[in-house]
Amino acid sequence: QVQLVESGGGLVQPGGSLRLSCAASGFTLDWYAVGWFRQAPGKEREAVSCISYSDGTPYYVESVKGRFTISRDSAKNTVYLQMDSLKPEDTAIYYCAADLSAANILRLFSRCAPVSAYANWGQGTRVTVSA
Repeated sequence: QVQLVESGGGLVQPGGSLRLSCAASGFTLDWYAVGWFRQAPGKEREAVSCISYSDGTPYYVESVKGRFTISRDSAKNTVYLQMDSLKPEDTAIYYCAADLSAANILRLFSRCAPVSAYANWGQGTRVTVSA
């Protein structure tokens, strides 16, 4: 059974940090792109960052550059999102997703594939940034 499980969300004060994890089971991520997306209340789901699992090539949207770091651990079949200097506008449910075709988009266009391109999704983890 193909499964992605996110963890690591929580409540944090502005300026704080969290590390999200996305653990895959039932398949290996070797040739996939893995993306982190977020959805705030009343807003559409948006890409935050993605990574080519095979070579570690990362991509970040402008709003998180310099604050978020995506990485992967091949031994654990897991992708992480280290989030530093968190802001209230980072509050959202964070989802990870994986897809083979998305890896091609990342390699060819140096950007994350859109939401619709990802076939495998986790259940999400809530991040709340508030004083």
